[in-house]
Amino acid sequence: VQLVESGGGMVQPGGSLRLSCAASGFTFRNYDMSWVRQAPGKGPEWVSAIDTGGGRTDYLDSVKGRFIISRDNAKNTLYLQINSLKPEDTALYYCARGRTILLDWGQGTQVTVSS
Repeated sequence: VQLVESGGGMVQPGGSLRLSCAASGFTFRNYDMSWVRQAPGKGPEWVSAIDTGGGRTDYLDSVKGRFIISRDNAKNTLYLQINSLKPEDTALYYCARGRTILLDWGQGTQVTVSS
């Protein structure tokens, strides 16, 4: 199993980024997928999840209305569109296989929000 995140960067407050996660080594379309983040000095925080078909999405309350999770099963890729970024969104963002139980994680992509 391999999960490779990309798309992170440094942005100003109010900016946007689109994170991607390329999946391989398993049948992507058969698994719910999640995004998890870890801020400096803090533990991991679940952010969002999506079901196998993309019809059900769930979000951490603090990101509702700003983040959008999606997936392209033909491309084995998971996405997270993050808008209206706030300094408190600064973290290492990981994609993970699964929803309730996170079976595998990627190496993460850094998102830094700073003026």
